[in-house]
Amino acid sequence: MQVITELLLGKADPGLREPELPFDIGRTAENAKLIESLGFDGIMATETKDDPFLLLTLAAQATTRIGLSSAVAIAFPRAPASMALTAWGLQKLARGRFTLGLGSQVKAHLVRRYGLKAAPLAPWMRDYVGAVRAVWHCWQNGTPLKYESENYRLDLMVPLFNPGPIEWPDIPIHVAAVNRFMCQAAGEVADGIRPHPICTPKYINQVMRPAAAEGAAKSGRDLTKVKWVMRPMLATAATPEKLAPRIRDIRARVAFYASTPAYRPAFDIFGLQDLTKRLSVLAREQRWEEMPGQITDEVMHTFAVVGTHDEIADKIVSRYAGILDQVGFSIAVESEQDAEKLKGMISRIQAG
Repeated sequence: MQVITELLLGKADPGLREPELPFDIGRTAENAKLIESLGFDGIMATETKDDPFLLLTLAAQATTRIGLSSAVAIAFPRAPASMALTAWGLQKLARGRFTLGLGSQVKAHLVRRYGLKAAPLAPWMRDYVGAVRAVWHCWQNGTPLKYESENYRLDLMVPLFNPGPIEWPDIPIHVAAVNRFMCQAAGEVADGIRPHPICTPKYINQVMRPAAAEGAAKSGRDLTKVKWVMRPMLATAATPEKLAPRIRDIRARVAFYASTPAYRPAFDIFGLQDLTKRLSVLAREQRWEEMPGQITDEVMHTFAVVGTHDEIADKIVSRYAGILDQVGFSIAVESEQDAEKLKGMISRIQAG
């Protein structure tokens, strides 16, 4: 497996809480250089508190070898031609190292945060990917822009807005997915599938892969060439004593996702419908502090990889070898000793 990381080493999605470690955008270049020197295979930038394309632009200028990806950028608020231009420029700057990772977001955010109209997400994503690729094809080959689908009709491109061909035109597109409908769409059109952190190996193998295979068969594609990339839920620290608060946080994160209807399929496969219903009620009533206590040790270990620094790399390999092509992982680096420890962990996972 290849190993990728966010620009803030050791960052963990807090779930119900504010991030423990704030990210200083002014240190993006410095962090990117360090990550490349540690032996990571890729840097990913999420769209939460900073624009991922801004972060990746800074990282591209500071590095020469490492892969760069949005993981993920929210697709639909950006017009396909706008997204195509941003990715085209990043690919030029990174000299072929960029992967465009796209996510749909859930209906509530699309409507109430971005002001968009609701539409079925999987068909929309399929159309969106096709539209972006149609724009790239126009620029690279000098052919007329002509793309028509249920959601997009593109047929205008003038020289002023055509950046022309580049040396690395085949930009991989990865699609974030949880439910079988988005997996099917991703299998049909994407170069990679990015399961949500809540997705377990069982869920990936029994739900996501079969659905992606249906999509790949529909378009005559080879699913074995599609990459599977995931940043799993992790709790790790140097000692058992320091691990305890990380375990508290991971319970909160599992509880947060279990309360969210969009992620219920990942819990349903384990027969946890009663748990997700209870947590949804608590979330609606904003009883956040009661939610982590609903997550037993068994449930926590089902959805998260937990262990000390001496254990975690082997546990990641044991869980995800043969399932993922790239796995997201890091620990905070505050000393040379931390850096050497992390290098060893990266090598162990890569060898697995």
